[in-house]
Amino acid sequence: MSTRDNLQKADGEKDNKTDILETTSENSNTDQPHNLEDSVLEKKETNNPEANDTPVEATTSESQEVVKEASIEKEPDTKATSEPEDHIQNQMDEAVAKDSECETTLERHDIEKKDYHSMNKEELVKELRLLIKNEKILAIKEHVEEIKSEFNEKFNEEVEQKKEEFLADGGDIIDFYYSTPIKKEFNSLYFDYKEKRNAYYQNLKKDLQENLKRRLELIEELKGLLNVDENINTTYNHFKSIQERWRNAGAIPRDKYNTVWNTYHHHTENFYDFLHLNREFRDLDFKHNLEQKLKIIERATELAQETDVNRAFRELQLLHKMWKEDLGPVEKEYREPIWEKFSSLTKQIHENRQAYFKDLDKVFEKNLEVKQGIIAKLIEVGSDHPKNHSGWQQKIKEIEALREEFFKAGKVPHSVNEETWSQFKTAVRDFNRSKNAFYKGLKKEQFENLNRKMELIKIAEDNKDSDDYSVTTPLMKKIQSDWKKIGHVPRKDSDRIWKRFKDACNSYFDRLHAERNEANKEEIASLEKKQEHIETLKNTKLSGDPEADLKTIKENIAIWKTLGRVPFKKKNIESEYNKVLDSLFQQLNLSRQETEMIKYENKLSTLSNQSDDRALRNEQSFIRKKIDEVNGEIRQLENNLQFFKNAKDDNPLVIDVQKNIAKHRENLELWKAKLKKIKQL
Repeated sequence: MSTRDNLQKADGEKDNKTDILETTSENSNTDQPHNLEDSVLEKKETNNPEANDTPVEATTSESQEVVKEASIEKEPDTKATSEPEDHIQNQMDEAVAKDSECETTLERHDIEKKDYHSMNKEELVKELRLLIKNEKILAIKEHVEEIKSEFNEKFNEEVEQKKEEFLADGGDIIDFYYSTPIKKEFNSLYFDYKEKRNAYYQNLKKDLQENLKRRLELIEELKGLLNVDENINTTYNHFKSIQERWRNAGAIPRDKYNTVWNTYHHHTENFYDFLHLNREFRDLDFKHNLEQKLKIIERATELAQETDVNRAFRELQLLHKMWKEDLGPVEKEYREPIWEKFSSLTKQIHENRQAYFKDLDKVFEKNLEVKQGIIAKLIEVGSDHPKNHSGWQQKIKEIEALREEFFKAGKVPHSVNEETWSQFKTAVRDFNRSKNAFYKGLKKEQFENLNRKMELIKIAEDNKDSDDYSVTTPLMKKIQSDWKKIGHVPRKDSDRIWKRFKDACNSYFDRLHAERNEANKEEIASLEKKQEHIETLKNTKLSGDPEADLKTIKENIAIWKTLGRVPFKKKNIESEYNKVLDSLFQQLNLSRQETEMIKYENKLSTLSNQSDDRALRNEQSFIRKKIDEVNGEIRQLENNLQFFKNAKDDNPLVIDVQKNIAKHRENLELWKAKLKKIKQL
């Protein structure tokens, strides 16, 4: 049941002399429902209409000149009313006039206003689409305009960033243009919203003018009641009919509202004066009006305790409208007291609302502190310029995280909103400029790297079909090494040039390997023979006669020497063969030097079979180096003995050093024997 229904419902017969203060005590009328949301009219709380939104003539001041000074139940005269109360009542009159203007075409209801500031562009577009599809067109104006503002701020920031990147790449500002599918979708939705809104206002203007005409006709009809010659009962019923039709006549233009209302009530008062000859009718109306106005005061008392101040304010508008439009005058002795009580409650509800917005300002101030801290971090992060790509990528992630924090931090006071937003954009823009400058230099370096790699590609492609392997192979290996030393190239060229270079190199080395495989057929055959020989040697059983067994081993070594060269990659087969020989030599009663020399002769035989004598020279240099190292070790150990010259011969440390010297001397003799052997070659 609506507020209007609650207040019009009979509440039992009350004596018209009921004490005002007792009747208006809070919650005195216990059988009246408190839930009046069904009839609450949504009130726009901001005053920022677009020029094209006004469907009727420009709004005039609420202090319209009234037709007569003797209007029924106006506010108390200025001598009895303080200036703040006048101001509050003027605000309420303006709100009721606005509310009345659109009541016939718009069902009022609360629409959740979300935190649009923290949404990204895609989420804002989705929210706009849902509002246009599911809600009344006039009820969403604040929501739509806030969504539009947030979307444009985010998109303009993106445009600025893309513009800087475009200019950093050498573009001309005249040629710059940027748009996205999400921007086009938003523009289309906003256009649909304006079309529906304009159509709504066209219909509203027509309805308001028709309602105004109808109400003016009712006033003329009311004025005519004083001049008719008919039974007073018939005249009174006619008056009641006019009242009912007035209540159902619909909304009129806002700028005409107070003037028309005051005129209507002036003639209503005249009619009641006309009824002074029949006090029965007048007293019944006075009593009914008093009862209903006391119920309005009772509901206003409840609203003064309401925690949802916006809801209380909207319902208060409805109560004022019912007081003015639906109810007539009361007896003179009650007029001023009940109006003062109602005005006092109106003031209290206004004060509650102002306190709410004051607390909201404190939240905005805290949000401002958070955003200023984020801006300081943005400046700090942006002032550190990395030297490489990975460092900048890390910075970009940090900046993006701070941007997200900024958008989620909530609203700030309106007076500093533009300044805060400007500081934020400046900090982000400065970072982007530094980033773009780095990548501009990086692109220049990458372009130079691209030219260097293109030169290597040309060398590779020019030589990929060469048959001079001895010259070309080192060249191809060198350009492969040079390629690795050159830095990054532009990403769009990276895969393409790498494929060209790889194809040229692979073409050459595939041919080289094919040639070598053909030339190495004999080496592969030798490898197979040596593998068979190793297996045979593993299965050889010695007789136990050292001389005969040594002869057998030497014969096997002689056979090994005749088996030829193996592929370079399989040269470890020599180590495998030496391990088998070691196991056989261990079964013989030979000295270590004899065993080593027999094995070394086999190694020298392999080296001497190579066409290049560099292997023998390298081996000789290696042995000389080992002889020098062993001599050095011996000298060091002999010097150490000087520290023990007074020690006894059975000293463990002295014995250990002497053993090491002896071992090194034995190794020295072995290395000298190997050097002598290689010199003989």
